[in-house]
Amino acid sequence: MASCVTCGAELHPERAEKYDYCVKPECQERNAKGLEMVAVGVNKAADQFVVLDERTQKEMANGRYKKRPEPTGSSRMPRTVQRNLTPRPVPTVVPRSSGRASRPRWSQAQENLAITYRAMGMKPDEIAKRLGMSRYLVTQILLAATGRGRL
Repeated sequence: MASCVTCGAELHPERAEKYDYCVKPECQERNAKGLEMVAVGVNKAADQFVVLDERTQKEMANGRYKKRPEPTGSSRMPRTVQRNLTPRPVPTVVPRSSGRASRPRWSQAQENLAITYRAMGMKPDEIAKRLGMSRYLVTQILLAATGRGRL
């Protein structure tokens, strides 16, 4: 039967297949080694990580994780079509509203009260009655406060 290299305790046969130390915290702290990880298969969305062992090193040397260029006849390549290139008229930019800044539809005090009433458990209908506003406007206040992280 195999024994721990640190404390000499007997190892379970299944553990002895992979490790030469026991599961006591002192033995694990002294003998456990971290795994070397390497990022491979990098693409636009995410990295793929694998343990760097002999097999991975051989695969990397053989070019398995090497980025391959797309073939010239790939369907991803956009096709260019020759068209009659007549100049298009440049659209004129028309402002949507007047040049002055829009004023908010509610005051900071109204927003603070609506947030406080909501924290007390009141529904938008009840808050609207208290503040003398429409239920729609109270809902807009609460949504805006939530979007800014205040609620």
